[in-house]
Amino acid sequence: MFKKFLAKTLVCMTVFLFVLSLGSAMAAPKEKKIMLKVPTCFSSALPGLGTTIPWVAERIETASNGSLKMKVYEPGKLVAPFEILGAVSSGKINAGYSISGYWAGKIPASPIFSAIPFGPEAGEFMAWMYYGNGMKLYQEMYDSHGYNVKVLACGIIAPETSGWFTKEINSVDDLKGLRMRFYGLGGQAMQKLGASVSLLPGGEIFPALEKKAIDATEFSMPAIDERLGFYKIAKYNYYPGWHQQATMFELLINKDVWNGMSDHQRMVIEILCKAATMDSFAYTEAIQAKAMKENVEKRGVKNMYWSQEMLDTFKGAWEEVAKEQAEKDPFFKKVWDDVSAFRADYKMWQTYGFLPRPEPPK
Repeated sequence: MFKKFLAKTLVCMTVFLFVLSLGSAMAAPKEKKIMLKVPTCFSSALPGLGTTIPWVAERIETASNGSLKMKVYEPGKLVAPFEILGAVSSGKINAGYSISGYWAGKIPASPIFSAIPFGPEAGEFMAWMYYGNGMKLYQEMYDSHGYNVKVLACGIIAPETSGWFTKEINSVDDLKGLRMRFYGLGGQAMQKLGASVSLLPGGEIFPALEKKAIDATEFSMPAIDERLGFYKIAKYNYYPGWHQQATMFELLINKDVWNGMSDHQRMVIEILCKAATMDSFAYTEAIQAKAMKENVEKRGVKNMYWSQEMLDTFKGAWEEVAKEQAEKDPFFKKVWDDVSAFRADYKMWQTYGFLPRPEPPK
């Protein structure tokens, strides 16, 4: 009796799988095939920053049953890094990979969606983005400023270094007049402390250091900075990266293109970007210690840790920036109030759930 039951079950399953595959085969032609051409702000030689969107590109055709393809372009090959948002919005290109803080000159609130000084860290940042109001506000930001784009969070890394300097920084006085490449909201705090701040794309930083157009720079994590060769000129690498305790990256898709996709295609992209966010976090966390050790042992770099006095000074400058930006820009205030409220609630879990931080190295 059981054998008959098993045989019938197998026949039914076979028929079901055949019908399912036939249905998929019949449904597939209804999906318009789309090629996403994606210029990026980051060289593919940079782990985590430049490798995340190629990771998506390698999987998107298989995941979409061939209805989606993606071609990634190195910085400047299709569109200049700082022109990506406008080019995607206008339809000049149909997608782009960047970091929202690059649009700070046009949208004051944009850096909040990439990195916030003194936290949140990666776990808390993702919690706000995916399960707080982060992604809703992120899309609202582009919509309300007239950009015809769909935004997806697509990659995250943990703390960056605080910068590469040619001399020790022992007090705020050492920052005054210092010409430094610095990113985002942290850069505004550095300006408060007397530094002269510029924002350069990754590929332009080393030549600027070499020609002494800038005196110091921050860019990213040790294993990423290693590829750009800052250690050849600046031997003091400061930690912790108070200005970027976590950094989120974005995939921008022209909204008309996004709206023209099937539900299946949109879901594939959303799932791949979430997977890429997890992968970039795990990958970059795994490779930092080796780079830090080699910087010291092979390159003569000194890993420095800011004094509590300096960290308090940076935090004070940042709090001034946040207050001023919220007073000047209503949307900045809206986002800042929201993330601050989320963090206030999260604080209970953070306080009780995690071990105390270890003492910083002497």
